[in-house]
Amino acid sequence: MNKSNFSRHIIYYELFGFCLLIVITWIDEFLDLPHYLFGGQPTPFNIAEIIFESLLILIVGLLVILLTVKLLHEIRHLEGLLPICASCKKIRDGHGNWFQIEGYIRDHSDAEFSHSICPDCAKKLYST
Repeated sequence: MNKSNFSRHIIYYELFGFCLLIVITWIDEFLDLPHYLFGGQPTPFNIAEIIFESLLILIVGLLVILLTVKLLHEIRHLEGLLPICASCKKIRDGHGNWFQIEGYIRDHSDAEFSHSICPDCAKKLYST
């Protein structure tokens, strides 16, 4: 799934969730669910209350969706197959150019590299 489809699915799920909350709120107001389900005191239908609750859910939902869109635009990720040289570990881009793996990943994501030497290579390089 590419990034735009992934982002679109997240927004659709959030939108669906907030719409479901509004529907449940209206159903509760019309049917007085606590009265029927738990035997509580019946409450009268209050149109002002249900409109106010729906507007609050709508405002919170819009804020959450706007924040999600902003955060999804900040996410950079790599996906798919990366052609990599079996010997030198350079990566080939879509135009046939070869790049050092560190530079390619740095340019296509927000990852940064810090170099060090693993114990096996240290033994090979510096053993006496």
